[in-house]
Amino acid sequence: MRIFDYRDRLIADYSSYVKSFIEIRDPRIREHVESLLAAGLLWPQPLIQLNPAFEAGKWIDDLVDEKLLHPTCAKVFRRDKDRPETKGEGRKLRLHRHQEESIRVARKGGSYVLTTGTGSGKSLSYIVPIVDHVLRTGSGQGIKAIVVYPMNALANSQQNELRKFVCEGFPNGVGPVTFARYTGQEKDEEREKIVQNPPDILLTNFVMLELILTRPYEKALVNAAKGLQFLVLDELHTYRGRQGSDVALLARRVRDRMAADNLQCVGTSATLASGGTLDEQRQEVARVSSLLFGTTVRPEHVIGETLRRATPLRSPSDPEFVEGLRAAVDDPAPEPPAEYRAFLAAPLSGWIETTFGLTEEVGTGRPLPSWNSPQTMKAVCGQRRLTDACRLPERARS
Repeated sequence: MRIFDYRDRLIADYSSYVKSFIEIRDPRIREHVESLLAAGLLWPQPLIQLNPAFEAGKWIDDLVDEKLLHPTCAKVFRRDKDRPETKGEGRKLRLHRHQEESIRVARKGGSYVLTTGTGSGKSLSYIVPIVDHVLRTGSGQGIKAIVVYPMNALANSQQNELRKFVCEGFPNGVGPVTFARYTGQEKDEEREKIVQNPPDILLTNFVMLELILTRPYEKALVNAAKGLQFLVLDELHTYRGRQGSDVALLARRVRDRMAADNLQCVGTSATLASGGTLDEQRQEVARVSSLLFGTTVRPEHVIGETLRRATPLRSPSDPEFVEGLRAAVDDPAPEPPAEYRAFLAAPLSGWIETTFGLTEEVGTGRPLPSWNSPQTMKAVCGQRRLTDACRLPERARS
């Protein structure tokens, strides 16, 4: 599939659909609207980016050996437990560096915020510490963590993720830690069962959490959460304006009603700050999250992603690099190297990663995600042969 051709066909179909119900009699207004549509008002230029490679942290088993995690975590947090070839035992799980940093902050009792990109495993940054805490204090001792999602779809997804780790690989699918979704999607019988037998981890949304604090027949849940250890706000950037004020007050009421004197607040988000140095971003995120949670989040506890380059960094002023890049783009029948090392060393591979994947922070050299302007997107979209030159060979994918 030629993705840019597919995009053009999709936009053409949508444009035809939109124009089919627009009938403007005034010629000046019609001309203005048509010029805006022709300029792409309703369909911006494509966003091209690469999924970055995150710097690896330690294995879960290493943190268990370090006594940072409870021994049972080595059995809970394993990959591919649902595959027949692993016989339910799964494979060892290696963390990203930002996940490991989150676990270390959590074990010290601090509140923290994780700001990393999509697909970076943000949920494990709080699920591992929560499960570890329940294992250390004992399951069935009341609600130890409340995880708040802005949408029920996210709560549903997290429930499935928890089931994969906490239930699979254990006899009869019953793991050492209990959890339940309580969002309003459940039937009355399900909710009654949860109220009568509260789980260790409660997955909900901020509206339902507000109701739990106010409705008499859910008082058992409030009592079960006395001494609550973790309050997690997923997708922290969604809580702004009036809704942000409501959630900030909710966090304070949770701490008060549940007598959570040692409450650890955790926030996750892919987009909380932009511009400035890393330290400036951390200070701003710490300020905003402290205001939202009603507790101090220290700047050093704002954890960002640590990326790594796959290709060597080449200077755009290097004549050899520029000539190799030009030859690759101008080649009418490009054949990227099939061998992985040669593929990474190719000038075009380095240019793609720098342009669509990574850049470096001025002054520190820290790898950052590279975001491109619409002008760059437009220029690339016009160079159709580039898509062929960028195609990753089958052997290199593996």
